[in-house]
Amino acid sequence: MTEPKLGGVLAPLTTPFDSATGDLAPVHLRRNVASLVEQGLDGFVVAGSTGEAALLDPDEQRRLVAWVREVLPDGGWLVAGTGAESTRAAVRLTRAAAEEGADAVLVRPPGYFAAATSPASLADYYRAVADASTVPVLVYNIPKYTHLTVEAGLLRQLAAHPNIVGVKDSAADAKNLAAYRDAVPAWSVLVGSASLFYAALEMGCDGGVLAAACFAGRLCADLQAAYRAGDRARAGRLQERLTPLDKEIVGKLGPAGVKAAMDAVGLYGGPCRAPLAAVPRAVREHVAQLVAA
Repeated sequence: MTEPKLGGVLAPLTTPFDSATGDLAPVHLRRNVASLVEQGLDGFVVAGSTGEAALLDPDEQRRLVAWVREVLPDGGWLVAGTGAESTRAAVRLTRAAAEEGADAVLVRPPGYFAAATSPASLADYYRAVADASTVPVLVYNIPKYTHLTVEAGLLRQLAAHPNIVGVKDSAADAKNLAAYRDAVPAWSVLVGSASLFYAALEMGCDGGVLAAACFAGRLCADLQAAYRAGDRARAGRLQERLTPLDKEIVGKLGPAGVKAAMDAVGLYGGPCRAPLAAVPRAVREHVAQLVAA
């Protein structure tokens, strides 16, 4: 039987921290997941950029996967971010995520030595992780944080690997996304920018990992549903509502803005982990006005 292709609207979950202790807050995590499932999302990513992955311990990443797996309905995708600065660490995170029930892993490039990372060494990194993984691997392009761009040509090189099945593109560049779609026609191609969601569907992409879905899940799910039903006009109108939320909250404010927006809609955003700071009160009020509109 052919495995279903990874796609749809996935929310890259924020990581909830207890406001008093700074520890992970699993009760809040489970409640957020349950609420977002009801909004029509197809799945979740844990320990991604929006989830402050760079600030998490390996054991915390493992526990996040397990906690979401416990409450995610059958058929919902669970993807874990497992990229790391060393190939060895990425392999360990990947194996741990698979053991806890992840359906796939999302692997960012190592960024600290980006200037010294060649296309060949990056290809070796992805092949090594994929060789060691018992679940499918998605390549993750997020140059904003890694200071390294995954070129479409590299995806073509990796396309022959049977365990590398897709890519998430968070470059917020329509031309780059189109190049990805052309480079790997058999892969799942997921857009990481909600501002480009309609355009991505027009290109034949398979869905999106959209931080805006953490606080506007229904809007993202409805846009996808309208597009797939052939109602391009409604999908376009929904995109017009989604774009300012993405640009003003996700694009400008990052995880702290997403958490503020979640608080504003009745979910648990809560604090960020130091040294990442919360948004100031005035900005928080602006975020609340944006999501209310």
